[in-house]
Amino acid sequence: MDRIAADFFFCNMERFRLWSSLLQSSRVQESHFVDAVPRSFTSRFIKMYHQAPPTLVQLAARSLLRNQALAISALEDLPVELFPPLFKEAFAKRCTEALKALIQAWPFPCLPLGALMEASDLEALQVALDGLDRLLALKVWSRRWKLQVLDLRNLHHNFWKLWAGDEPYICPSQAKTKRQTSPAEENGAGMEAKPPLKVLVDLSLRQTTLDPFFSYLLLWVEQRKALVQLSCKKVKIITPHIHRVKSILEKLQLGCVEEVEVNCNWTLSSLATFATYLSRMGNLRSLLLSHVHRASSIAPEEQERLVLQFTSQFAHLACLQELSMDSMCFLEGRLHQVLRCLRTPLQSLSITDSRLSESDLACLSQSPSIRQLSDLNLSGVRMTRFSPEPLRVLLESVAATVKTLDLEDCGIQDAQLTAILPALSRCSSLTTFNYLRNPVSVTTLEALLVHTVHLSHLSLEMYSTPLEVYGPQGAQEQWRLNQLRDELMMMVESVRQSRTIWFSTIPCPPPGNQPQFEAQANLCSGCQTV
Repeated sequence: MDRIAADFFFCNMERFRLWSSLLQSSRVQESHFVDAVPRSFTSRFIKMYHQAPPTLVQLAARSLLRNQALAISALEDLPVELFPPLFKEAFAKRCTEALKALIQAWPFPCLPLGALMEASDLEALQVALDGLDRLLALKVWSRRWKLQVLDLRNLHHNFWKLWAGDEPYICPSQAKTKRQTSPAEENGAGMEAKPPLKVLVDLSLRQTTLDPFFSYLLLWVEQRKALVQLSCKKVKIITPHIHRVKSILEKLQLGCVEEVEVNCNWTLSSLATFATYLSRMGNLRSLLLSHVHRASSIAPEEQERLVLQFTSQFAHLACLQELSMDSMCFLEGRLHQVLRCLRTPLQSLSITDSRLSESDLACLSQSPSIRQLSDLNLSGVRMTRFSPEPLRVLLESVAATVKTLDLEDCGIQDAQLTAILPALSRCSSLTTFNYLRNPVSVTTLEALLVHTVHLSHLSLEMYSTPLEVYGPQGAQEQWRLNQLRDELMMMVESVRQSRTIWFSTIPCPPPGNQPQFEAQANLCSGCQTV
């Protein structure tokens, strides 16, 4: 019976393709059926309907896997396109021996196992690594076995949907009905030395000890240094213990890291220690640093040395596109040290809740690294005592490219805002403008809105309601605000723009605590929209 199942598995792909196409065409008619029957019945029917019956290939795979030894022996002649559905079925049924054999004989360069796994699935990891051990134990490697990368990230779900029959089957041009072996391969000439295997994973270092999943993986890699490379595209650090971070980073291929997020309370000394590893991340594209403080006992000379040790590493980050620095203790008067080391233009720059000097802002406005900025966030950078000139020049520098501008809680006064309005009105690509928690009068707000209404791409604006509305003349000011709102709506409608304008009232939670900004969103009790 199992032999019949195996033969059926190999010979019925054309029937499977036809059956899949018929199933897909029937789904096109679903909406017509839904409109013709009562809604209560429709909901029950659709729920059952979308629990699609198993495909012919899935049924054959289940039958074949009842005898794992037979399934393993059949892998030598298994067509390439049948590996994914058989692997997916074996994974769901936890057929461990079959899984190990499938990993050894995997005919694709990458096995995206993370898309099938639950978070930190230690049992699945152990099975996968046992399969890799079998592969590594071979003295020679057949060219028919293509596996080079085990991807443990939660990505590439479409690979399994397309290959395992969950979507309409389209046979890729590179996949043949049956793997063909040349006479040279059959005679043993197709064997070659093993290339190093690579394991991809996203790493998160938290306050507590490393979880069993990563502990097991790190130990496994450490014992096979010459044969396996551990690569992380994303590294997230949420622990203040820099020595623990160092021990983990030493085990990684840092040249593969593309995103780093450090979101914890680090001292300047810890940041400087981390910087030595940062310099080895030549492919880093996104860097987020948050909450770095200096010890009260540190000497000024030592502080300067640590700052220089950190900022100098940016010269090694040739691929950096996104830079975010939040609550950084050392930036005031030293921003130029970061900017002069940047080698490429940034797409996104965020400097938030940090003290900057007026000269810092002037230096930023002149930096070549901002000429292609799409996102600029300076929220929480207090500018109350600044001349408006550096901010005006900064806006002019990014006017052609900036799409998101965040100036929340910058302490910008009416006179400063009036001075930057011409530059703001030239930000023709702007889609989102956040000006919350800045003191503004009704008159100045009116002038601001008259400028922004002509920005054709602007879809979201956020402002604080002028405090005058709550003063002795509050009723009159509220009437002016309502009148302005009506005029704005007419202007927006006249140019057929889809736009949301928010006015926060007191009290109003920070925008980051609200799930989304939409015209029909449930607003907090302190927000109004026009």
